Amino acid sequence: MEALGVTATPYMTLLALSVILLVVHISVQAVLSTRELGRDWNAGPRDEGLEPKGKLVGRAARASKNFQETYPAFIGLLLGVAFAGDDASGLGLIGGWIWFIARLIYLPLYLAGIPYFRSFVWLIGLAGLGAMMIALFR
Repeated sequence: MEALGVTATPYMTLLALSVILLVVHISVQAVLSTRELGRDWNAGPRDEGLEPKGKLVGRAARASKNFQETYPAFIGLLLGVAFAGDDASGLGLIGGWIWFIARLIYLPLYLAGIPYFRSFVWLIGLAGLGAMMIALFR
């Protein structure tokens, strides 16, 4: 069990950074929503059914939803690779970093409304997940 802790350290670091990125996504959306609808709306029960309508807050919400769609796969694959043991190539860890960096770049691209390059970055993140999956089958 001790070897797992030593081996898993870079994986757990990446996992912790991914949680920070999740919080960034949620925070960006919350700040933009609060800016549009006010602190009372944010602090209240939101029973009136108001939703932010601004372009930027909509992009932040869609980017966050998109992140959350691939995030469970990332967590599962990262933990799987960490527990199964990554071979000498470290393909699983490399794939994890590819996914993370792509997702880090994706948010500002989405907020800026940059179309095709944003989709390309999303595909790079998907390739990172693919590399992690390949590492599990080795």
